[in-house]
Amino acid sequence: MIKVSKDGQNTEIIASGFRAANGVCLNPDGTFIVTDQEGHWNPMNRINWVKEGGFYGNMFGYNPPKDSTESGMELPLVWVERDIDQSPSELLWVDSEKWGPLNGKLLNLSYGYGKVFVIPYETVGEQVQGGIVELPIPRFSTGVMRGRFNPGDGQLYLCGLSAWGSAQPQLGGLYRIRKVDQPLVVPIGIKATQTGIELTFSASLDEESVQQISNYTVKTWDLLRSRNYGSKHYNEKTINVSKVELDKDGKTVLLSIPDIQPTWVMEIQYQLQDEDGKEFVGSIQNTIHQLGNSSAL
Repeated sequence: MIKVSKDGQNTEIIASGFRAANGVCLNPDGTFIVTDQEGHWNPMNRINWVKEGGFYGNMFGYNPPKDSTESGMELPLVWVERDIDQSPSELLWVDSEKWGPLNGKLLNLSYGYGKVFVIPYETVGEQVQGGIVELPIPRFSTGVMRGRFNPGDGQLYLCGLSAWGSAQPQLGGLYRIRKVDQPLVVPIGIKATQTGIELTFSASLDEESVQQISNYTVKTWDLLRSRNYGSKHYNEKTINVSKVELDKDGKTVLLSIPDIQPTWVMEIQYQLQDEDGKEFVGSIQNTIHQLGNSSAL
């Protein structure tokens, strides 16, 4: 990642070790978020909250460290399974009051499948970690590359294309996503704690459906980072959920997981009801580097 002065006369390297980064999200505090693609030394697609001077895993890249293990690189916010998105593109922040509970949240666009995702995350110590959730809208007919909120109408405008590496067939497109007056129930917050997972949804939930353990399936698996292209799943297993509670805010689900521990990939599938009794299903895939403390109940 190279920063170029406005006059074009000077450059500086901000971070290195990327394979095929696609799009830079500049955060309000001056930091960056960058996606990267699965490949050699990259076992799965990844979203990176960039630290200045950090190395991001590609040993075939510029000036790699001698240490090729995970301790020699910065860890991603989340590893992204190819079935969710085979090629992530740019991230951006929601900047629109018309988007309700998603206002101020982080989105990720998909060149691979023409999708849009919300990225719930937390910071434990100095490590940012979180998950990825697909918004419940149809896929676009092209890969989606870039997006911006229009301050005039408060809606999101996207542009995209399709060439090599995208499953979507149309060559190019310009799109608008408009928030309509219908309930949207997706996870917008996540915390991994010593006792389990806290998922905060964008709307209030039905307590009885939340408390039914059979409404959840939680799986974990490991990846192998090597000079080979990508990675298969290792140590894949379903882990036990012993109890589920609804926090007093009516939106945060507290999953008690006795065997929770840091993991490359976790997938939580859920089948719940909102406060009006309308059923919805979904899933969130997340990465846990460190376990923090619970803040709910």
